[in-house]
Amino acid sequence: MIPVYLDNNATTRTDPEVVQAMLPYFTEQFGNASSMHAFGAEVGTALATARKQLQALLGAAFDHEIVYMSSGTEADNSAIMSALETQVGRDEIITSAVEHPAVLTMVAHLEKTRGVKVHIIGVDARGRLDMEAYRAALGPKTAIVSIMWANNETGTIFPVELLAEMAHEAGALFHTDAVQAVGKIPINLAESEIDMLSLSGHKLHGPKGIGALYVRKGVRFRPLIRGGHQERGRRAGTENAPAIIGLGKAAELALAHMEDEQTRVAGLRDRLEKGLLQRIGNSFVTGDVDNRLPNTANVAFEYIEGEAILLLMNRDGIAASSGSACTSGSLEPSHVLRAMNVPYTAAHGAIRFSFSRENTDADVDRVLEVMPPVIERLREMSPFWRERDVRVAEFKPTYA
Repeated sequence: MIPVYLDNNATTRTDPEVVQAMLPYFTEQFGNASSMHAFGAEVGTALATARKQLQALLGAAFDHEIVYMSSGTEADNSAIMSALETQVGRDEIITSAVEHPAVLTMVAHLEKTRGVKVHIIGVDARGRLDMEAYRAALGPKTAIVSIMWANNETGTIFPVELLAEMAHEAGALFHTDAVQAVGKIPINLAESEIDMLSLSGHKLHGPKGIGALYVRKGVRFRPLIRGGHQERGRRAGTENAPAIIGLGKAAELALAHMEDEQTRVAGLRDRLEKGLLQRIGNSFVTGDVDNRLPNTANVAFEYIEGEAILLLMNRDGIAASSGSACTSGSLEPSHVLRAMNVPYTAAHGAIRFSFSRENTDADVDRVLEVMPPVIERLREMSPFWRERDVRVAEFKPTYA
């Protein structure tokens, strides 16, 4: 049985070329980039090259606009905290109801402990931002807007360039969590008004434990982690040279494969969705199917539990992820799907399939072979399925 990996929004396999680029910096070129001697200088040169590689992928105007961090989460937290410290007299944050916990947990903490006012902007049934509510929330007290570039569960893309312009009209900073977008869709930060952008290496075939925060030139910034002078005083701590170099190589490869991501990978996603909907009734695709990441499909199968689907798929060697999460023994649907008002009968059975450039047509064929009998088996066991004739869901997506 050949395994099929379709959980690339959770993490990607580190590209072998990335691994090869990293290896010398564990053993041969091991110097500290801050040291004045040759051992440090050669590492410093490699870090400068990696920064240029990431700059090219982001379309940033200057390489020094990139600040390396340990993860996308640290980058998100740093952006929000810095804005509150630098935007004097402003103590309000605007974000969306479908953000990653790296943002939502942070702003909830600030609201509880510091009295920061947080505006949570809702979305419609396709996961699109309520633009009128966003416009109304902007004001003279807004310190920062933090809206993701693309949703990690549905792939829905947000109009972040426009949102940044609107934030600036109110005098606020704009940050975007682009962890899922970087490497999958073209980005040109030099031509946008985005102030800060977060990314994570392991989402684009780079190593885990490395992320970055883009900070546009001229934007005041206060570090979250203080100590040494690394990263131009914006993030203390000895640079994780192997991981930074790995991220640089991953960025270079992502840029080279961008067309493939937009065409072939998107084609695999579309073929999987079409095949599943043709073979399995009472199922539909969630999110904005007209404006989303090329690699992400979130399919809801009504009247069954996502965890059960994943368990049976795993037995057949297929890895995907569920739109549900188990908390304190009670199953609750994903906060993203709840924000979209997807009914519980469907939200519980939502499965995210996320592709990468390493996936093939054979992977899609295997899923289309395995999924129909899995869904049929689980529905035969489901009391909700047997009672569906008298429990018809009112939610009828126009895009199913």
